Amino acid sequence: MRTLTTAVALCCGASLAAAAAPAFAATSATPSTVQVTQQRSRGPVLVDCFRHPTVRPSALIIACGDGNSRLESVHWTRWGPNGASGEGVNVVNDCKPYCAAGTFHSYPVVVSLANTEPWKRHPQVQSFTQLTLTYPGERPTIYQQSVTLPLGS
Repeated sequence: MRTLTTAVALCCGASLAAAAAPAFAATSATPSTVQVTQQRSRGPVLVDCFRHPTVRPSALIIACGDGNSRLESVHWTRWGPNGASGEGVNVVNDCKPYCAAGTFHSYPVVVSLANTEPWKRHPQVQSFTQLTLTYPGERPTIYQQSVTLPLGS
């Protein structure tokens, strides 16, 4: 049974990675792309799990290691050097009985980005380093009403 569980988990992980890769592989974070991105935004970027700079992304994987938490349908109302805010949906796997067999649930969420610092890959670019999710209603049982997470760069 353990072998079957491991095989299912590996297949699910590989499928998730394969599905996500083409969408992100088309854009690479070359210096010219980074410069254009920042010039268009005139402000900081959000660095995604694939180390691509993004501005006002409508979707974002939060759990980079396994994809079990992501943001979707994000509509930004503010984006600038002093922070960003918007609303969207946090889609979270309940991992019951285990993550590969879990069910994804959607929760409305208020999204805030804060704390800009020079991006390690391109120090001339400022990137957000903190993500806060606030659940106005129902939320995943493992989360508090408001959760603040570090963003890697």
